[in-house]
Amino acid sequence: VQPVESGGGVVQAGGSLRVSCKVSGAITSVFNSKIMGWYRQAPGKERELVATITRLSSSWYTDSVKGRFTISRDNANKKVYLQMNSLKPEDTAIYYCNSDMGEFSWGQGTQVTVSL
Repeated sequence: VQPVESGGGVVQAGGSLRVSCKVSGAITSVFNSKIMGWYRQAPGKERELVATITRLSSSWYTDSVKGRFTISRDNANKKVYLQMNSLKPEDTAIYYCNSDMGEFSWGQGTQVTVSL
């Protein structure tokens, strides 16, 4: 099962983007049993978990994105979204989705670049 991420791009600091992920290869019941998350990996840095969401939409955010990012999910269609507002240059990274335990194969990710 490999999630497919999309929606990245280039945006100026202060702008917004919404990235999406579809986990079409997973059985719906399996997807719904997972806490899903968005990760990011900046150049020269390790991949970090930035947000998670449970089946019932309880969410967690790493401190650096709190108040700016919002994670959501569509259980019926096996999709996960990350709305990113007030973007900063330090948000520049490749964004990936996976379960909170990284149980699925890693997709190609989607590049988000925030310019000054």
